[in-house]
Amino acid sequence: MSSIIGRNLLAGAEADPAGDAGHGADHPERVGFFTDTSVCIGCKACEVACKEWNAVPEDGLELTGMSYDNTQGLGADTWRHVAFIEQDKPLGHAVTGVDPGGVDHSGVDVFALAAGTTAPAPPREQAEVPTPDGRTELRWLMASDVCKHCTHAACLDVCPTGALFRTEFGTVVVQEDICNGCGYCVPACPYGVIDQRKEDGRVFKCTLCYDRLGEGMEPACAKACPTDSIQFGPLDELRERAAARLGQLHDAGVADAQLYGESPQDGVGGDGAFFLLLDRPEVYGLPPDPVVTTRDLPSMWRHAGAAAATLLGGLAAVFALHRDYRKAR
Repeated sequence: MSSIIGRNLLAGAEADPAGDAGHGADHPERVGFFTDTSVCIGCKACEVACKEWNAVPEDGLELTGMSYDNTQGLGADTWRHVAFIEQDKPLGHAVTGVDPGGVDHSGVDVFALAAGTTAPAPPREQAEVPTPDGRTELRWLMASDVCKHCTHAACLDVCPTGALFRTEFGTVVVQEDICNGCGYCVPACPYGVIDQRKEDGRVFKCTLCYDRLGEGMEPACAKACPTDSIQFGPLDELRERAAARLGQLHDAGVADAQLYGESPQDGVGGDGAFFLLLDRPEVYGLPPDPVVTTRDLPSMWRHAGAAAATLLGGLAAVFALHRDYRKAR
């Protein structure tokens, strides 16, 4: 307990969030997800497995009109979401616009053709590396998004009923029978993950299959993933695995590959579910520099206290001057 005295528990690196939440020294090691988007095939098996195991209601299956994605985003009824992102960009450093037969298609705008227009293609830089056989100028980015189970979870910090709690595995879980539907946690989440159900206002999100963890089982989504894009295990081990995979992709020429959410030094103290991305986070709909929204609460309270003390001091001085003035008369 002495190790937490004098520290800002709402921000910064945190070696043992479960221990600081009150779990004993013998609690299990922290676990989480590492999602390698470079091998995601967009099958949505993780979405189906999540819904089946957790009895999550069907959520409409409405196409966005921009891709083949029919679940659109994370929400109270979508705890896992596979994003489909179509780009006019090659994988790694491949040249676009030239087919294996040597025919140059760089002047053809495939999006304009699909729209039934004949607008010229915008100019783009060509790399000097030849295109691999069969590669086109389009690529699909697919990524299975989920609650990040932040080291510093603002949703948990602002919950007035204790419905959100830190488990012995370091994950963050909602107790729906305690949630009163106030919605404070919704704007508190820097990732926009938590959502309320329209029927009663209660919030729901990924539990990292807390019930399965208690039985020594891996979460349903990771179990169902056919390519091991979703990997489950001890968080420290996953970070080492992710760093090695990132090095492999860089060596293969995929210069845009980057890790997201793995660093304990980031704005949320590191995520319990982090990613290997093939482009900027914004492309995947992720904030580029997430910060726990309760980070500045301690300094805000200190400033508020100083302001209150100054105000009281000023009022005391006014009363004293007024008293002296009345005595002088």
